[in-house]
Amino acid sequence: MRIIIVGAGEVGSHLAKMLSHESNDITVIDEDQARLTRLVSSADVVTVHGDPTSISVLEQAGAETADLLVAVSPHVPQSVNIVSALLAKKLGTARVTARVDDPDYLNSENRLIFKDMGLDLLFCPEKIACDEIIDLLRHTASTDSMDFARGKLQLAVFKIDEDSPILDMKVAEFVKSVSAVNSEVQFRIIAIARHDETIIPKFDTKFKYMDHIYIISKREGMASLMHFLGKDNIEVDSTMILGGSRIGELVAEQLSGQISNVKIIDSDRSRCLELSERLPESVTVVNGDGRNSDFLVEESIKNFDAFVAVTDNDEANILACVVAKKFGVERVIAEVENIEYLKLADEMGVDAVINKKLITAGRIFKFTLSDKVRFVKYMSGTDAEALEYTAAPGSRITKAPLKETDFPKNAIIGGVIRGGDSFIAVGDTHIEPYDRVAVFALPDAVKEVDKFFR
Repeated sequence: MRIIIVGAGEVGSHLAKMLSHESNDITVIDEDQARLTRLVSSADVVTVHGDPTSISVLEQAGAETADLLVAVSPHVPQSVNIVSALLAKKLGTARVTARVDDPDYLNSENRLIFKDMGLDLLFCPEKIACDEIIDLLRHTASTDSMDFARGKLQLAVFKIDEDSPILDMKVAEFVKSVSAVNSEVQFRIIAIARHDETIIPKFDTKFKYMDHIYIISKREGMASLMHFLGKDNIEVDSTMILGGSRIGELVAEQLSGQISNVKIIDSDRSRCLELSERLPESVTVVNGDGRNSDFLVEESIKNFDAFVAVTDNDEANILACVVAKKFGVERVIAEVENIEYLKLADEMGVDAVINKKLITAGRIFKFTLSDKVRFVKYMSGTDAEALEYTAAPGSRITKAPLKETDFPKNAIIGGVIRGGDSFIAVGDTHIEPYDRVAVFALPDAVKEVDKFFR
């Protein structure tokens, strides 16, 4: 595909690197030559220096024949991204998407307005991150999760701790133990992330300390599985948020109507005054240094069920979560934008991390695949992707039972939603047209997987 990325900031640069590895032709536009120079040193892309709202600059980037334009210019009014995307569409780009800062643009009525104007997708990384945090506070036993077909099938990621009841147990032994107690539980272990490797497990694969195991199950079976894993969901009724960033504000606003106690802390006094005016009265806004453990004690951190760190400093977020954990907070979540720090955060005991670049990338990557993919999500702890497909009539995946198809070895079909029913896929499963199919795939297999569903 020929893809134009407008903006070589953090999100744009990450997208450029990721998409260039997928055999796409990438052109990046930015007004800041220094950002373009940094990007060229680490990614195989063509760059265009100039104003992304200039027709001549868009033409120079090849907008007349591009398959996709992604407008993610950093630190500019959102109108810049919208205008550049709309101009590209008029020039001939097949599909365009733009980053916005105002979540109100994303409500259903406003989406239709922009759709009529020619924008295929609007997205707000901060709103996506907020939704991710809310979900992580809802599913506290797992480090990451994804719902298929509104939760009829659930994919969850669980970390194996040193006291885990399944430590050193083989996959086959775990399956047998679950079935012996509750034969109705349908599930499948689809992957294990170990160190820097993602393993598609066999029956004799053993669970090791610090493994992240990826399990797909019918919704009603997840509670039984958590019991066997020694995991329990906690009810979060109070949350302390460190960082009055846009993400912190959105999380506080959304939680205010769901739980009884929300406190947000920021070191910038003027930002605190702004937050106190914008957030509901039920949210407590405190000006102070959340990196100071004595200050956190004064703010009663020990009485909170959850702690969310979303400052603009990765190290501060990780360390604050470690401190919160030592004070007894059961659920700690950190925003970590440096991908190299993700594993460090996990090793230091942070329960879950969010990364705007990764969660945004999934939304954009969907546009590089066929129209049969409904959703894409990059799962934490691995470079693999969870995808939801709709099987097209006559597609390769519908021709024979799964065991007779030449499905990519680095991908696995976890489950199927057919009408109102859902079930875990096995070798004899025969995918039918219009089935919604949950797939887990490593990067080198995604394009091949896509061909099976067209």
